[in-house]
Amino acid sequence: PADFPRARRVGEQIRQELADILWREMKDPRVTGVTITAVEVNPDLEHAKVYFSLLGGEAAEVTRALQKAAGFLRTELSRRMRLRSVPQLHFLFDESLERGNRISHLIDEAIAEDERHHRDD
Repeated sequence: PADFPRARRVGEQIRQELADILWREMKDPRVTGVTITAVEVNPDLEHAKVYFSLLGGEAAEVTRALQKAAGFLRTELSRRMRLRSVPQLHFLFDESLERGNRISHLIDEAIAEDERHHRDD
């Protein structure tokens, strides 16, 4: 696929601004502990996939809260960014951190099992 550096730059700026808005402006307790991990903007800058992780809570509930706040978030982004139009925001739970933790845990278990096995020999 073709490289779209402007979309990448816009995505990174959206990520930074959304993180700040969530931290400073959002009053909804459901979004406490949300971290914006990445933003992928399509080449025409019409849509942005916003990936997030969280420190607690239910991903589905947080996704609904973020989607409900999308209008507010786009309005705030339009005040902070110099764009003709702010992309539609689509929020997706970033499972990579959770998957990484699961894999790390499995590796730790395998190492411990191996050590137990070698001790018993």
